[in-house]
Amino acid sequence: MSPRAYRLGRRTAAAQRTRARVLRAARDLLTARAGAEPFSVDAVARRAGVARMTLYHQFGSRRGLLEALFDSFADGGELPARLAAAFQRPDPLDSLADIVAAFARFWDAGRPWIRRVRALGVLDPELGKAVEARNARRREVVRVLVERLGTRYGRPAPDEQAQAAELLYTLTSFETFDTLAGPGRKLPDVAGQVLRLARAAVGRHD
Repeated sequence: MSPRAYRLGRRTAAAQRTRARVLRAARDLLTARAGAEPFSVDAVARRAGVARMTLYHQFGSRRGLLEALFDSFADGGELPARLAAAFQRPDPLDSLADIVAAFARFWDAGRPWIRRVRALGVLDPELGKAVEARNARRREVVRVLVERLGTRYGRPAPDEQAQAAELLYTLTSFETFDTLAGPGRKLPDVAGQVLRLARAAVGRHD
């Protein structure tokens, strides 16, 4: 390995460590007691022990930082891989069960900070756009699933698919899971209840 390549490799590794430290700091800030400190670039930089320009260089904006946090958490929880595997199932009803389980697991693992992000997104347009970008991905997941169900089983019928997709979108949301889970319900119980409602939403009451 040439000295130049070695130095480049060390810089890349250092940048990755800094990125990971910033993301941990952002998540810690969001998990802290609500109202203790605003979610800002300056606050995250202080927690991470880096200059604010480092954050702008790595993430571009506060929204970019939040989106990177979502991506990092999703990858760590294997959400993209689980969703991809769900769509490999021959029977779309099995896909539905896997998708409900994947989102329930994801929401459960990040419940404290995701709850705060959602609340902040209502009041802060910039953060709200980051949340909506993630919602759009989930909306597309359920749209494709409903189309597969219609093709396989004839239901939902074409004129019912938009409504069915909207119901599934609502049922797989963090807000639905958080409400049903309450202060102490177990994840399997919540996921099972959501799945029963989801099957009914697509015309599978059996």
